[in-house]
Amino acid sequence: MTSGDQPLPGIGGRLEKICGSGFARPAGGADEVAGRPARWVAVPGSPAAVGEVLRLAAEYDLSVVARGAGTKIDWGATPAHLDILLDTGRLAGVWHRSTGELTAEVGAGTPIRAVQAVLERSGQRLPIDVRSEGATVGGVVAADEAGPLRHRHGSPCSQVVEVGYVDAGGEPVRLAGTGPEGAPAELASLLCGSQGALGVLVSATLRVQPVPARRFWLLRPVWTPLEVHNLVGEILASAIEPAAIEVDLPAAVPEPVGGPGYPADRGGHPAGTARPARSGPTGGSGTLAVLIEGGPAEVAERARRLGRILGTAARGAAAPPPWWRRYPFDGDDVALRIEVPIGDLHAAVYALRDAAGTPVAVRGSAGLGVVHAALPAATPPPRVAAILTSVRDVLAARSGRCLVLAAPPEVRGAVDLWGQLPDLPLLRRVKERYDPDHRLAPGRFPGGL
Repeated sequence: MTSGDQPLPGIGGRLEKICGSGFARPAGGADEVAGRPARWVAVPGSPAAVGEVLRLAAEYDLSVVARGAGTKIDWGATPAHLDILLDTGRLAGVWHRSTGELTAEVGAGTPIRAVQAVLERSGQRLPIDVRSEGATVGGVVAADEAGPLRHRHGSPCSQVVEVGYVDAGGEPVRLAGTGPEGAPAELASLLCGSQGALGVLVSATLRVQPVPARRFWLLRPVWTPLEVHNLVGEILASAIEPAAIEVDLPAAVPEPVGGPGYPADRGGHPAGTARPARSGPTGGSGTLAVLIEGGPAEVAERARRLGRILGTAARGAAAPPPWWRRYPFDGDDVALRIEVPIGDLHAAVYALRDAAGTPVAVRGSAGLGVVHAALPAATPPPRVAAILTSVRDVLAARSGRCLVLAAPPEVRGAVDLWGQLPDLPLLRRVKERYDPDHRLAPGRFPGGL
């Protein structure tokens, strides 16, 4: 049972008493989560104040959703109800740095770029380069959002040494981020990607590393998913050890002569044929971009070896391409994430194209089998549902999955955002254990829990 729309006199005043004058207010038009409007906004200034807000919520059976910078606030399911939007913006700062252990404790409301700016002064960085501009540490961990560097350094969750959070009852908790031999500790790992449905993150101790002396990109035009598959396979089989392998396949890249399965040479052309001319605003190829990091001599040598794999069509660059670290979707597009074993990524992209029956923009980590795609906002909900069913059928046989990250309200309400979840019984038990009253981000946990 929840408070619903019943009047609760004095809640706003109590929130202001907890958070301070000017840091609690009735929600405005922009204070919503995936289309669900909040009733109040609270901006606590300390972990202790977060606990007080959650205890107040427990007292009145109010639901709470945490918000960082709001860069991914519309990702995932619409909460079943939303009373208090808990803004973490004041839980910011790099609180403690351990040079010997190469770690830094960071407030959940701190933008990733602000952490990087502080660390850079001493020649260090977080090996985290998320795609959401302005994203906070708490938001990145809650969504387990990763960027290109995940290829070499792992997800944000794998960089967590310790987390501080407040549980559903308002009690502060600190947990090690990893267990023996670097294995993720149970709850600390579950907090990653939980959308704030198990606890409100207030801080995270993260691994840091020296800034590489040199970064160098090699860019190669590509025309088909199969060509990408072949090139990535060669790169991974080599000893080059790139920091990232990203691909951008715009919606308007036509197949080469001979079709998607036709053999291609190192220039990306079907063997024995000429590349047909491109014209018009939709013409152009996709791009495979590979990042190499390290000392100058080491990078130069590895770049030479990589150049032999990519062929004469490749070119070097001291800066990333404009699409690097950017999603292929925006606005009201239907945003998808496809995760599949690397060897089957090309099959997944072809399946998406076939199901959509129209060009689909795909971009992401080709070296990991994790890419994002965009369906046009005008795609009718039944059509989106049919596309998802078709793609998921192909992925099911390949241990892959296709998630809907964000979508217009009419699509979000008509489709299954997650697809098949084999571990749903476990997720249900976890939710019942850590948030038995379903007070934290109700409906936002995978499976709509």
